[in-house]
Amino acid sequence: MDEGSARQHSGDMETSLERLGGTAFAPRSTYLNTASSGLIPQAGVQAMQEAVAASAAGAPTDMFADVEASRAAFARIAGVSERRVAAGASVAVYAGLIAASLPTGAEVLVAEADFSSLVTPFHIRADLEVRTAPLEDLAQSVRPGTALVACSAVQSADGRVADLTAVGEAARTHGARTLVDVSQSAGWRPLDADAVDFTVAVGFKWLLCPRGVAFLTVPDDLGDLTPVFAGWVAGEHPWDSCYGPVEELAHSARRFDISPSLFSYTGARHSLALIEGIGAATIGAHDVALADRFRDGLAALGHTPVPAPGSAIVSVPGLGHRQGELSAAGIEISDRAGALRASFHLYDSTADVDRLLDVLAG
Repeated sequence: MDEGSARQHSGDMETSLERLGGTAFAPRSTYLNTASSGLIPQAGVQAMQEAVAASAAGAPTDMFADVEASRAAFARIAGVSERRVAAGASVAVYAGLIAASLPTGAEVLVAEADFSSLVTPFHIRADLEVRTAPLEDLAQSVRPGTALVACSAVQSADGRVADLTAVGEAARTHGARTLVDVSQSAGWRPLDADAVDFTVAVGFKWLLCPRGVAFLTVPDDLGDLTPVFAGWVAGEHPWDSCYGPVEELAHSARRFDISPSLFSYTGARHSLALIEGIGAATIGAHDVALADRFRDGLAALGHTPVPAPGSAIVSVPGLGHRQGELSAAGIEISDRAGALRASFHLYDSTADVDRLLDVLAG
């Protein structure tokens, strides 16, 4: 594709996504804060409203079917079979499940200043050896005896992208397993869950789901995990597992299911269908183009963001104090540790980026 055709394709893609944003979403602001929480598509909002109304009327819909539809959609997005996907509500619970399954004395390597829900469960276990390394040095910090390497695919604080290929190769060399939190990447970066042992993700960010939706992917052998949070939904036949100990755990990752937030999953199936229908590669190209436009504009204003090439998240040190001013101007954005963090997704446009830059320029 020549340069002119590429520009035309980029313009057509943005026009298409802008048109979608005008019909599928209803923001009341210039919303550039998906790294905190994504917007829920109108189809999902309507489905949840109808499900609440039906339950209030004593005729609830089959929301467990929504859980299974969501599981299947996430499996396709992640590139694995449904039997390798568990449905729950939080990253911390699934990181805790993995932490609880490690033997005493196991060494866990984590990235410096990674998101607390991912790393804290390992620190809580005093009988584990937890080492920390800068994200850029994570791969070379894996050593003989390392049992698990845990990191986020994209850092929440500043958008830096992990070199998962290097981390995976180092882990395999030393016999370690890998756990990757894809909460800040699934939905705009193509996801290959087969390339790592475990992935965890909340759905309420780039996957545009309501809060209360999270997924865990495990290897075919189920990862030698102990289902310490198993309840009735973890049974091979859940409705026959309501009383007494579950006699037969599910033969799939469903044994790691946490009793689901049903109304959230009713909305989630529509969000995931939207992401799947457009495709992470298409969404990512749009998101990163907007982030790069913001980076270029920042340079013109004399500001230097944290280097994070290829990321849809842009963090600008020293500008966090302007978050309140921007919010008052109708631009939603985050203040993270003194840095201004903008995050761009499929419902955002070049006009949104330019408006942000205009306000920052004063």
